[in-house]
Amino acid sequence: MGGLKNPIYLNPNSLVKMPPSHAPVPYLGNALVFPPARSAGPDGLLAMGGDLKPERLMLAYRSGIFPWFSDDSLILWWSPDPRMVLFPDELRITRSMRRIIGKKTFRITKNQCFAEVISACAETSRKGQDGTWITPGMEAAYIRLHEAGNAVSYEAWQGSELVGGLYGVDLGEVFCGESMFTRVSNASKVAFIHMVRELEEKNYRLIDCQVHTPHLESLGARLVSRAQFLDLLKGEDQGHGKE
Repeated sequence: MGGLKNPIYLNPNSLVKMPPSHAPVPYLGNALVFPPARSAGPDGLLAMGGDLKPERLMLAYRSGIFPWFSDDSLILWWSPDPRMVLFPDELRITRSMRRIIGKKTFRITKNQCFAEVISACAETSRKGQDGTWITPGMEAAYIRLHEAGNAVSYEAWQGSELVGGLYGVDLGEVFCGESMFTRVSNASKVAFIHMVRELEEKNYRLIDCQVHTPHLESLGARLVSRAQFLDLLKGEDQGHGKE
């Protein structure tokens, strides 16, 4: 599994060169505020500018917004439509994956080496992307979130070697997945399954996967409209996003 953010239609390397027909994008100053997520453009771009302080990041995630940008651009804020989500009770585990888990090929831990996980995610090449969106500033920002107890990592080990993992932002009842990496086949997938099972036991209602990938779809994630996602985020949709 390459990563949670790997969409073709969201390309931070090209967004600083928007065509003249693109609607004006709000610029964020120092005020801790975002435009409504529902006002994002057709490509999901909502705003630019601002900062990556913990308070702004947490406000963004609670509002259905996340940052994603290349190293040489302004901070870009997104709320795509549709949105990829996984309801924990809809997790799909294949028979072959159940065998792999049963063999206990990997040891899974939580929050044992957050900085190493995000660094490994930054170093992982993504199909359709030039370079990484996890800039040094992004790494530092999420490490601060982790130190504050808001960002979480799950690690997959073989012996003493870190071979896969993922990280995201924990809102309580909703987990916002950010990125994952693997150095050994199926390592990050097993870590992801472990995380989903744990969150289901804790009665989390939703995992935000942000954008579609075939890999996430194979695990049971599906697309819902942005409006449905925002209702789910607030706990106002009890129907698993089904109309």
